[in-house]
Amino acid sequence: MSDLENKNQEAAPKKRPYNLREKKEKNAAYRSLIRPELADELYDRILNIVVVQKKYKDPDYSAKDLAKELKTNTRYLSAVVNSRFGMNYSCLLNEYRVKDAKHLLTDKRYADKNVEEISTMVGFANRQSFYAAFYKNVGETPNGYRKKHADKKQ
Repeated sequence: MSDLENKNQEAAPKKRPYNLREKKEKNAAYRSLIRPELADELYDRILNIVVVQKKYKDPDYSAKDLAKELKTNTRYLSAVVNSRFGMNYSCLLNEYRVKDAKHLLTDKRYADKNVEEISTMVGFANRQSFYAAFYKNVGETPNGYRKKHADKKQ
């Protein structure tokens, strides 16, 4: 290969799998308008509903549904999730879904389940979103993760 071809390959941005994009920093004004006490209260209630009650397992549970349950609006909800969790609502749900999936993928009781069945069990609506979220959070595919951990246990 010539020097010109090498330079072109280096200059081209590396394609990320599953169409993952770099995180952009945004500075939304409404985030600073929410009172810290209200943000703390909403944060605790969000954790209770999403994590303790395991609402993340429902693929149809939207930010609108959560806001309704919290008796607030989606802007406040979004502001709290962004400032306290450091991510958006979808990423928050996906993080807990992936944690659950990691457990199920390595659990002997679910060895007979395929990856698609496990993705449905933890709340993903389709295989593509599961693979993308899993890869983003773990850095490998669900099948690769399962195989790697099966090898470790043997």
